[in-house]
Amino acid sequence: MLVDGKWSENWRPGQATDGKGGFVRQTSTFRNWVTPDGAPGPTGEGGFKAEAGRYHLYAALICPWASRTLMARKLKGLDVVLTVSIVEPALTDQGWRFGDDPGATRDTINGATYLHEIYTRADPHITGRATVPVLWDKQRQTIVNNESADILRMLNTGFGALASDALDLYPAPLREEIDALNDEIYPRLNNGVYRAGFATTQQAYDDAFEEVFAMLDALEARVAGGGPFLFGPSLIETDIRLFVTLIRFDAAYHGLFKCNKRRLADYPALSAWLKCVLDIPGTRETVSIDHIKRGYYSIKALNPNGIVPRGPDLSTLDL
Repeated sequence: MLVDGKWSENWRPGQATDGKGGFVRQTSTFRNWVTPDGAPGPTGEGGFKAEAGRYHLYAALICPWASRTLMARKLKGLDVVLTVSIVEPALTDQGWRFGDDPGATRDTINGATYLHEIYTRADPHITGRATVPVLWDKQRQTIVNNESADILRMLNTGFGALASDALDLYPAPLREEIDALNDEIYPRLNNGVYRAGFATTQQAYDDAFEEVFAMLDALEARVAGGGPFLFGPSLIETDIRLFVTLIRFDAAYHGLFKCNKRRLADYPALSAWLKCVLDIPGTRETVSIDHIKRGYYSIKALNPNGIVPRGPDLSTLDL
């Protein structure tokens, strides 16, 4: 991590633990917003006006949080407006690295080798972890935001007329319900798999494990009783937030993170829902099972020998 702008130690998967040995996720550092007129968003300061070519997204195909933003970028038609760099899948002792690995890119914007260099460009004295996604302002030479939930909503409305209006990921009539379901899914499932995988006590693991599968059972019933998406006929942001976790479930979380009560393949309604989301034009381009498997299984604390499993069989998803 970074301490006063200096890289101080090898990358570690664990961020912090609570009194019971449970995984605690770091709070995002940069919380400004891009808006159509440059006015301040829900958090942070103003001055970040939506302009074509001004902003750059740093992301990882392994990371579910970053993949939320990659999906929104594609689905909102912001490909030519918002440029992107993809880090290599294997985690190094200095965290995320840019390079020539298939599916990854060099950093053509700032010429960085490691993502943490982007953070110190924005704040030479920063202390914290260098995480993806990062939304970078080429004009002001700083990080706008590194919170995936914020960026997801920014890509929906913050770029104004530069984005497609064919799909509204956060429709006004459903916002209260969307927020409520997001608040259920995030701690129990999105972050729940990490709470299980990085638990340092049996109790912390058991608690997370039970919540993961209780949430999956509830979502299976919800999708089976409606659909094709979580709120009916149209895909919204909660579908994206769920998709990025479930597409990784059988490939990484079931084995490496010890979430092995059931596979996602054992949930017929959720499996059908997953295929439905995956078949939306643009979604498949944001998924790399190769990056997902090589990335997660490069975590030395969980897989010291670095062996990447050959399974599971995901042929029904054409992945």
